[in-house]
Amino acid sequence: MRKGILAGLLLSFLLLAACGTSPQSSGSVLKVGASQEPHAQILRDVAAPELKKEGIDLQVVVFLDYVQPNTKLYEGELDANYFQHIPFLQRTNKEKGYDLVPICGVHIEPMGAYVPKGKPYTRASDLPDGATIALTNDPTNQGRALLLLQREGLIQLKEGAGTEATVTDVALNPRHLKFLPMDAPLLPRALEDPKVDLAFINTNFALQAGLNPLKDAIFMEDSSSPYVNVVAVREKNKGDERVQALCRVLLSPAVKQYIEEKYKGAVVPAQVQY
Repeated sequence: MRKGILAGLLLSFLLLAACGTSPQSSGSVLKVGASQEPHAQILRDVAAPELKKEGIDLQVVVFLDYVQPNTKLYEGELDANYFQHIPFLQRTNKEKGYDLVPICGVHIEPMGAYVPKGKPYTRASDLPDGATIALTNDPTNQGRALLLLQREGLIQLKEGAGTEATVTDVALNPRHLKFLPMDAPLLPRALEDPKVDLAFINTNFALQAGLNPLKDAIFMEDSSSPYVNVVAVREKNKGDERVQALCRVLLSPAVKQYIEEKYKGAVVPAQVQY
């Protein structure tokens, strides 16, 4: 009987030890908020299998907007997020009082200008006088769209207006363009609005809507875009071994190859350690 008790205690000890070292334990779970495309795809297809080898269970939480990923990260419901570029992160910190920091940059998603089906515009100069332009209502990405319009010679912004320019910063508008700001996730649907002549859509939402940026956009940002998408964490957690492991994977040749082969230029690798 004594031997049986000892054997039972030993078995219980071994089971507890196994549970304590399992990749499913709370200490080895890494919860990351992400947009569906391409962020969550990269995390699930490449990062998760690699992190599993290190005993880290990567759990991807998909968000459809640009507000909740930072809110949930700041509140501690996420360990990291991967969906935004640095200008957007900096503006959020300033407006909300957050202390989120980038730890690595992974890729660039060039913003594109898309024309609704049935409208005959194949380049910026084809747009008619008084054309309606749909663009995001968040200042950082609205500035991207306006800078593209300026690059194409359709408008001129006030001197000094940069990445956070808004429609109020348009100094010259010889085509009398009309601007229709809206939430970024709704922009693909703007292409169904007969009043809209052009819509600026972030690549992640374009991909989710089945658009091919290289084929469907009539013009877009190039690879020199400063809007590198980053992994962000709370300031106090930037040394967390789990997020450092995530960055090692995201900055690896395997992720670079995955992005190049899957997105064929619609998403551009831009791997940076901060």
